[in-house]
Amino acid sequence: MNSTQLHSDAGRAIRGRGTAANPPSRFASTTSEAEHDGWADDVPPTAATEVRVEQSKTIITRNQSPDLPFDRSINPYRGCEHGCVYCYARPSHAYWDMSAGLDFETRLIARTNAAALLENELIKPAYRCAPINIGANTDPYQPIEREHQLTRQCLEVLLRFRHPVTLVTKGALILRDLDLLEELARHRLVQVMISLTTLDNELKCTLEPRAAAPAARLKVIRALSARGIPVGVLCAPIIPMVNDAELERLLEAARDAGASSASYILLRLPHEVGPLFEQWLETHMPLRASHVLSLIRQCRGGALYDARFGKRFRGEGAFATLLSQRFTLAIKRLGLNRRELSEQLDCSQFAPPGLQMDLL
Repeated sequence: MNSTQLHSDAGRAIRGRGTAANPPSRFASTTSEAEHDGWADDVPPTAATEVRVEQSKTIITRNQSPDLPFDRSINPYRGCEHGCVYCYARPSHAYWDMSAGLDFETRLIARTNAAALLENELIKPAYRCAPINIGANTDPYQPIEREHQLTRQCLEVLLRFRHPVTLVTKGALILRDLDLLEELARHRLVQVMISLTTLDNELKCTLEPRAAAPAARLKVIRALSARGIPVGVLCAPIIPMVNDAELERLLEAARDAGASSASYILLRLPHEVGPLFEQWLETHMPLRASHVLSLIRQCRGGALYDARFGKRFRGEGAFATLLSQRFTLAIKRLGLNRRELSEQLDCSQFAPPGLQMDLL
């Protein structure tokens, strides 16, 4: 399938994938579109996962966004097999001449030297310790982590250096690393946020096809909480007329499972994600599509996306204001209105080689 194909598979769903479309990269100088020649049956788009290994030059990404509670992050993988159709990270695949559509969830890149690069960064004399986030762009516990274990290797480095870390995931594979997370938690060096979008399994299967089921994510919250690992819930994204009615139920289920903090993010549709999400609506919710898009535009100043700091996560307008009020009341009622757990992480224990303490 040509990686620039957009329209011919737009309305076709592929089981286990978020989209069948492969819109052209916004950086592409030329584009093409497949056309049926009338001689053969349609060939379905390729949906097998391909993993390419990469030896990166750097691993810590820095940001100055006032919307984020961290100024540095690590992403062991490029692309994400979870296939969440709404994922704001999809457009990043354009930097590697790949599509934000099917390519993003099938043509993955494993940065196999991630842990070595991280260690090299941390031993630099000029490095100053502050919490590092893992999972800001693509999920660190997506299925290929089972084989490559790059997230686990990074956690091992951070534990050895006594460096604080925050993780965001919707993957149940995080339970494999309970030993590391428990030790990090004992030293106040970790916080986990579990992304919980819906309690409806049918909706999950089309919206986030290869992500863990809702019940599995609640099980993760219970397991982390039971081991003393600080865990919160991230209700993201909240999509008008798709899952917004679940907000209070999501928060209550997470609280009952042991979450101690909560946050939410309104749907973000940057660059190529907007058309992909529109296609998803036409395929899976055709009777509701125009209403959903209308509400999104009401929250985004008439557009599908507003990238301004202070607006991109929560939106503005009547619907966004009501959503914010509902969230505020719910977390107060449920006792989830605590200060950011990341503020409780301890940077004073950071110990580069020659200074680090014994692990036990």
